[in-house]
Amino acid sequence: MTNNADPDAARRYYDLVDDEDYEGLLGLFSPDIVYERPGQPAIEGLADMEAFYETGRPLEDGEHTVFDVVADGDTVAVRGRFEGVQDGETVAFGFADFHEFDDEGFIARRYTYTDRDTV
Repeated sequence: MTNNADPDAARRYYDLVDDEDYEGLLGLFSPDIVYERPGQPAIEGLADMEAFYETGRPLEDGEHTVFDVVADGDTVAVRGRFEGVQDGETVAFGFADFHEFDDEGFIARRYTYTDRDTV
């Protein structure tokens, strides 16, 4: 197990998403990033991640509140709440994310779990 977990990068992720700074956001990820969300196909590679954030992400006009950040080995776990808009409706829900870092310090895998069926 490596010790590449970067809690600051994981926290920065949420600021960049909320600011819609997708160029900065994509700079956090490995070229081989894999992003998994329950019930949905995995997003694989930077091009697919860019397409997801630019046009495919169902959430908008929102803000993440981070409650807990725990780092161990190569993984940072984050628990928080999102409030924003999904499909034109106001939503608020809890989430847990896991960010796995590679040897160069980039996020190589990401997993999201929420208390909603889809996001």
